[in-house]
Amino acid sequence: MKTPADPVRDYLSAVEREASALPADRRQELLADLAEHIEVTRAEHPEAGPGEVLARLGDPRTIAGTALAEAGTGTAGAAWDRPRAAAPARRAKVHPSVPLLLITLPFLLATVVPDAPALQLCVGTLRIIGAVFLCTSVFWTPVQKTVGVLLAIALPATANIVWEVTTVAPAGDEPALVANLATLALLAATSTWLWRSRRA
Repeated sequence: MKTPADPVRDYLSAVEREASALPADRRQELLADLAEHIEVTRAEHPEAGPGEVLARLGDPRTIAGTALAEAGTGTAGAAWDRPRAAAPARRAKVHPSVPLLLITLPFLLATVVPDAPALQLCVGTLRIIGAVFLCTSVFWTPVQKTVGVLLAIALPATANIVWEVTTVAPAGDEPALVANLATLALLAATSTWLWRSRRA
């Protein structure tokens, strides 16, 4: 009878076969990195089955092709799909804190200095850049990215439009301050969740 660990062993064996042109020490380093990445992901997401964890890593041929291309031993055909984010997340160019800070801190600044139109424009631009970084990051799954953008960008923007355009919201500085603090709390909670759920 197969054990639950069989898919992982099969996956690593497939990577080893595809990366057979790598020097033995580099190949073993690659397999060790992948095994560690799998263990960390399973520890952070115990509800995920082996198949889901392996799907997040990507196709073994893709990983091997990327490793071969980086080592300078791969052919053009081996690197055909190098742009895919199948390599471990730590190779990303943008640190995972960057999109989270861009989404949250500018709004805090806008709350502290509310009567500066130019600042408000800069805040909106920085938050959009943060959302783009989040959506293109390799540290989160597509579902996590979607939820993050909805909670941190779409929901606050919709609430702000409703607040400004309609008469539903109460007038005055105090209700506005409460609404801004509630939005900050939502942004902080979303950023915290994204930080804790990021890939290793």
